[in-house]
Amino acid sequence: MSRIFVLGLLAASLGLAACSSVPYSQRLAERQAAYAAAAGAPVHSFRFYHSLWSWEPLGRDQLVVYTRPQQAFLLDAGGCLDLDYTNAIGLTSNLGEVSVGFDKVLTGRRNLPCTITQIRPIDVKRLKATQAQQRKIETEPRSAAGAQ
Repeated sequence: MSRIFVLGLLAASLGLAACSSVPYSQRLAERQAAYAAAAGAPVHSFRFYHSLWSWEPLGRDQLVVYTRPQQAFLLDAGGCLDLDYTNAIGLTSNLGEVSVGFDKVLTGRRNLPCTITQIRPIDVKRLKATQAQQRKIETEPRSAAGAQ
């Protein structure tokens, strides 16, 4: 029964993905570009005391972590296995600080941790403005002839 349920969910998700008019690779490239444009200069570390607020994978070697709703960091972590498909991640830290070259992204028990090679703080307000601009839809009123 559970195998049939899993296959049904897989078929439904593939069907929904097929309904999108924009290819996945194009959507991923747009998200990567938006985050890169909003990211600042590389920093050596950031403070991390609590659990993650949110995170988003941006391919195999890059992800965004939100430590708070208005504080995010773009992390480069080379060679992460299953980063696109994992349900949860973890970050190592030392005394409440995540550092480049020392700390790692954890993607699961079976996978090796990925070392963080670059950290860039993200201007979340700028990112949201860019995303809102991408979602903006231009509308025009219908002509009287087209309404009939």
